[in-house]
Amino acid sequence: MADTKQAERPTSVEKSAARRTAKLAKQITAFAGRHGGAEGQLAYIGQCGTRIVLVGDDGAWGDLVAPTYDVARAATEQAGITVHEDFDGEFAAKVETGPYEWKRMAGIQLGGTPDKR
Repeated sequence: MADTKQAERPTSVEKSAARRTAKLAKQITAFAGRHGGAEGQLAYIGQCGTRIVLVGDDGAWGDLVAPTYDVARAATEQAGITVHEDFDGEFAAKVETGPYEWKRMAGIQLGGTPDKR
């Protein structure tokens, strides 16, 4: 007698995670394409999820937030970027900051008025 066991179907949570992973991977790939490649670092930020910090080969940087660490890890793997354990040393030195970042950081540190958006 043939085995008639059916394959288990993914749950709605698994489908949602797969969709979010694919969307993040697409965004990471687009960032890398605009900036000559990219590397990243994952930072757990509590119940909010996991922050994916991206640094382009040209020094540009940005970030995305994934709902879970597993989704963030899967997205970076799908995008094919190098992921660093820590944001320090040579990796951090690749980030180029401009006048906007320096002004904003100095304003916050010196008691200046934060941007009102």
